[in-house]
Amino acid sequence: MAVYNYDVIVIGTGPAGEGAAMNAAKHGKKVAVIEQQQLVGGNCTHKGTIPSKALRHAVKQIIHFNTNRMFRDIGEPRFFSFPKVLERSNRVIEKQVALRTGFYARNRTDVFFGTARFVDPNTVEVRDHHNGIEFLKAERIVIATGSRPYRPKDINFDHPRIYCSDSILSLSHTPRSIILYGAGVIGCEYASIFSGLGVKVDLIDNRERLLSFLDDEISDSLSYHLRNNGVLIRHNEEYESVEVVDQGVVLNLKSGKKLKADAFMWCNGRSGNTEELGLENIGLEVNNRGQLSVDDHYRTSIPHIYAAGDVIGWPSLASASYDQGRSAAADFLEEPTFRFIDDVPTGIYTIPEISSLGKTERELTEAKVPYEVGQAFFRTLARAQITGETTGMLKILFHRETLEILGIHCFGDQASEIVHIGQAVMAQEGEANTLNYFVNTTFNYPTMAEAYRVAAINGLNRVF
Repeated sequence: MAVYNYDVIVIGTGPAGEGAAMNAAKHGKKVAVIEQQQLVGGNCTHKGTIPSKALRHAVKQIIHFNTNRMFRDIGEPRFFSFPKVLERSNRVIEKQVALRTGFYARNRTDVFFGTARFVDPNTVEVRDHHNGIEFLKAERIVIATGSRPYRPKDINFDHPRIYCSDSILSLSHTPRSIILYGAGVIGCEYASIFSGLGVKVDLIDNRERLLSFLDDEISDSLSYHLRNNGVLIRHNEEYESVEVVDQGVVLNLKSGKKLKADAFMWCNGRSGNTEELGLENIGLEVNNRGQLSVDDHYRTSIPHIYAAGDVIGWPSLASASYDQGRSAAADFLEEPTFRFIDDVPTGIYTIPEISSLGKTERELTEAKVPYEVGQAFFRTLARAQITGETTGMLKILFHRETLEILGIHCFGDQASEIVHIGQAVMAQEGEANTLNYFVNTTFNYPTMAEAYRVAAINGLNRVF
């Protein structure tokens, strides 16, 4: 059996694994990465963030074409099938794989394709796709194996009408109707995608409101626009069973309701990819969702073994995962750039999209913080009027006495881009982190960024 020695082993090539591997390689370490799939990029590139966001963008373009009166001079509205729209995401995936493969090659990082399994705390067995076995040894190991959709055992995911967020990417037709069980981020995003393609959507939520971690006004706006696009939302529901019948799938709810559709998609929760790692061989334990616990330096209970990304749970965002991986490497490299990732903006790619950072109105009210609100509605912005993307708003929450910015909440086109201006200002200290920054700064006109000036003036007008 071949045995190879390295300074660092990284298991997984998603955002967290790539972040850790690149940081270690840039600092002169001999690095090996292990990827279970046959191409680098992890689930982020092949099953999650990249394909779903590319799919969402294509659907958004279709909606724009079919609803903009200018395009009627070209022809009538068009129907696009789900498989046809998926072609765009496949092209993006190919570009991402080529790009990331180049990262490892340029940084002299060895890539092993196969399943990783711990032999002892410093040795990892790699079994490739042809059943060949190699052993890698290192002083530091980073577990960045990501997550997969949670699949209840009483639901038959092998049936061609039943899907999860991974298998939906192999959907070979466009159903007339679909039931989405689970109204978290993934459920809401796919509700937007399918309704944008003209599919009848039932969205089942086991909570009182959509995405309750958001500011209430933003959550309410999402609910309104999903319903306005034909999505039927049912709150406080739990499934009893899922059964396949002639020409469809029936969802039986504990409330006694029965729903029928052409297809069913499970969107409720994710599990860490740890079951094949042989953690029992080194004494590491996971929680009931297969996730590892780490300290505030991303160390597991074995100090030289780190974990980052979706495999450790919250916040389960590609953006955070990359920074967690970099920080994990920064810790064992003893670099001053280490930081614990706890200031991550949300990025939710519904149609319209959502992004936020900082406190919500509910949190500030419960904490009895004297805050005020500044609002800018997109319909009043010249840039939004030009692009036709007038749905949405920017909301700034600030301390009414010090004017310190406490929260940024954005709903509408380019929300995930717009929020970063507020993020940069919130990271400053003193006068630079107040509403006055937006009032005293000249923004290009017309731009969406101008919403900050409009919202700031609106907020100051409320202060007395």
